[in-house]
Amino acid sequence: MTRTALRRTATTGWLPLGVLATAQFLVVLSTSIVNVALPQIRAGLDLSDTGQAWTVNAYVLVFGALLLPGGRAGDVYGLRRVFLLGTGLFALSALGAALAPTATALIAFRAAMGTGAALLAPTALALVLTLYSGRDRRGTALGVWGAVSGAGGAAGVLLGGLLTGLYGWRAVFLVMVPLAAAVLVATRLLVGADRPRGGTLDVPGTVTVTAGLLALAYGLSGPWPAAVAGAALLGLFAVLQRRSAAPLLPARMRVVAAPSVLMALLGAVWLGLFYFLPLYQQRSLGYSPLEAGLTQLPLALVITLSSWFTGRVSSRRALPLGLLALAAGLAWLSRTPADGTFLADLLGPSLLVGAGLGTAFVRLTAAASTGVPAADNGLAGGLVNATRQIGGAVGLSFLTLLPSSGAAFLACAALTLLISALSTRKA
Repeated sequence: MTRTALRRTATTGWLPLGVLATAQFLVVLSTSIVNVALPQIRAGLDLSDTGQAWTVNAYVLVFGALLLPGGRAGDVYGLRRVFLLGTGLFALSALGAALAPTATALIAFRAAMGTGAALLAPTALALVLTLYSGRDRRGTALGVWGAVSGAGGAAGVLLGGLLTGLYGWRAVFLVMVPLAAAVLVATRLLVGADRPRGGTLDVPGTVTVTAGLLALAYGLSGPWPAAVAGAALLGLFAVLQRRSAAPLLPARMRVVAAPSVLMALLGAVWLGLFYFLPLYQQRSLGYSPLEAGLTQLPLALVITLSSWFTGRVSSRRALPLGLLALAAGLAWLSRTPADGTFLADLLGPSLLVGAGLGTAFVRLTAAASTGVPAADNGLAGGLVNATRQIGGAVGLSFLTLLPSSGAAFLACAALTLLISALSTRKA
């Protein structure tokens, strides 16, 4: 079969979804795989508490801040072209992080990885929305998307534990290089080039929203003047959008404003869970990185199954029920004692959290892309990812101020109940 025939056959089936979902898996994996390795990274590069948090946040913040322009760049210049550019940058930056000689270099390469992810993640989702536009096919595709997104968080903890225990912390970055390279090759073979919409990228809007989000999230973790500057820049962004002839975030995207807010809150719960759970297991329970990773298997499996199942059903009760299960699991985790055991104290809440997290992610992703014109698929992909990542980064800044992991889990449970209450009002 020729390359042209292979691509024509592939784009009518599910092979492109497999490639694009693998890219999304890498994006989520890059956030969670580092968490288990943090104690070793801290010892190896002499990280402070602040440096440890920024090893995670440098990726999350840059990723979240650039997602809107990254998604819009896909609409303007071509989704596949921007996706390939982002994947290549992600691979090179992961290699740089694996070889980083200092904490400063590591954080810089993590920021570069976030830049690559900000280009590939929204364009990958936009390509999925474009390729699978029918209701049934889109539901199935988003179910798979949610499964790999949720499983990527839990699998990152598992894989991070395995690699850190066997080969050291640098392996958690090195493993992503061949995977990203494989995605590059498969995309060229299986995903057809799309027609760019054309036009121009809103540079003033891009600069103000990116700088504003970065400053706001940075300021919330410490220097309050940065938070004030960030809020002012975001206010300027709003003014510029009303005056721009081709705004980065046009008024027609208000149709997904409510689910975007809910996704931001879910992002805080998501990142908080996968940040504090492995730290609790290693610091309080004395687990090794490998043991902490292995205990994530039930969580990863249930997230995968619940996401897949949610994508295939249309019940309006799925989201509130999923959120209640998630809140219950997080509240249960908050009561886990310092001498707890996996079977008695971790397995039950992990199953509830997995079921709720997978359901909520798929439902909110679908809501955040409903009613969006096809020409804005890249922007929609950027917006749904941006709200989750920025919500996660801002939420983590607050959660790290709490006195214990139990308090953080309880705060996440309260946030989940807030999401449930708000989603019920919007229903």
